[in-house]
Amino acid sequence: MSASRCDILIQGGGPVGLACAAWTLQKFPDAKVILIDRNPVDDADLVAADSRGIALSHGSKLLLDTIHAWPADSADIHRVHVSQAGRFGRALMTREELSQDALGHIIRYRDIHMALRQALRSIQNKSPHFVWQHINKEDGQAEINARCIVHAEGGLFKNQDWVESGRDYDQSALVGLVEVENAPPHQAWERFTSEGPLAVLPSHYGPNILNLVWCGTPGSSQHRLQLSDADFLTSLQNEFGSRIGRFLKIQDRRLYELGLNYRKEITKDNEVWIGNAAQALHPVAGQGLNLGLRDAFLLAEKLVAAFSGTAENQTPANIQSALESYAQSRKVDRTTTIGLTDFMARVFTSNLAPIVMARGLALSALQWLPPVKTALARQMMFGRR
Repeated sequence: MSASRCDILIQGGGPVGLACAAWTLQKFPDAKVILIDRNPVDDADLVAADSRGIALSHGSKLLLDTIHAWPADSADIHRVHVSQAGRFGRALMTREELSQDALGHIIRYRDIHMALRQALRSIQNKSPHFVWQHINKEDGQAEINARCIVHAEGGLFKNQDWVESGRDYDQSALVGLVEVENAPPHQAWERFTSEGPLAVLPSHYGPNILNLVWCGTPGSSQHRLQLSDADFLTSLQNEFGSRIGRFLKIQDRRLYELGLNYRKEITKDNEVWIGNAAQALHPVAGQGLNLGLRDAFLLAEKLVAAFSGTAENQTPANIQSALESYAQSRKVDRTTTIGLTDFMARVFTSNLAPIVMARGLALSALQWLPPVKTALARQMMFGRR
């Protein structure tokens, strides 16, 4: 296969693009695939890369296990405690209620990225027509003639060069690692404050070193970023409360701007958009990468079906039909996940009295209506495939 021609061109070497390539090649090793990756070839250059904790659902773990791409370092979530700061209403979700090993997992972004790179290298050894092309970010890309183009270069909300549908939440997420006095193992906490969600999540560093995601207005978040460690911990303690004792130490504080951006149509002719290239979500429910991995897994199935058959059936019309079938199969999961995330991001930051009251009632109802809670938890864990 010439490096300038292929059946499937995957643009983007982040987790979703890597996963799509790996699942496609695992099921169809002879696939003629080119992966364009703007990350360095050497893994050592990525060791100090993005270390923020990412929430992966148990459903994502099951998918990644199929290509042996689960990182060695992860922290399981067995319980999730959801509440409103200074208001009534709370809900507790447990793994026992769903008869699952875990509700979810927290992994550093760079660890999932590295695990997928290593998994794809292993699959690459059995894929004679696969080309993994690394290019510098400042370099232009050589022209490639592809029968199908997969766009998997999404990026973060404010870094995206496309805006089709969505909203700017006028929020930033301050992330970091926080040491606490007495955290129950394997428990995640989500507190809804007047400015946005405040999450304290497990980490693989140990039971008392937790991932922090504190959402607030850009001004408040910038102010918190610049506080001394002592003042920051005091502010955090006041907002979160004393459920896990004292906050003792904070490190690695960084800010990310938040918004919703999604494409109404995720296919056009022989092109398809997946992951953050199709939808960038608020982190309130931790669904962004999980939705992207489901995109990649199901698209790989459609690509294998389209390109592993006879040459006579690999017409432009049939390829376009396969992509349209993929888009239709993703419609319910995308719509549900985008809508749920957007609803939570907006409703749980409103300070209007009727909404505050309704929020509390909803959390209380969630706690006392197990079928509703189970349905919501399963959507978060597995989506709709």
